[in-house]
Amino acid sequence: MEQQPADAQPSPDEHIAGLRNRIDEIDSAIVALWKERAAISQEVGKTRVAAGGTRLVLSREREILERFSQDLGADGTQLALLILRAGRGPL
Repeated sequence: MEQQPADAQPSPDEHIAGLRNRIDEIDSAIVALWKERAAISQEVGKTRVAAGGTRLVLSREREILERFSQDLGADGTQLALLILRAGRGPL
């Protein structure tokens, strides 16, 4: 097997494989964070209801929707809706 010089660039296939590995790592982190966020959100709702409050605070949901929309545009709004549903369940 021929050894490449230290400054040689990886082949396109190697580069793509490395990028895909990083995507898989990011996806794993997103899933873990998604689950953690949903669990925390559910705990917030349970605590709020136990204290006599409502399960949902619409102003908080609007704040989250706005933040995602500002950062990511229309796709951010859709993502925020999915994230909110994961934490509180369907309305």
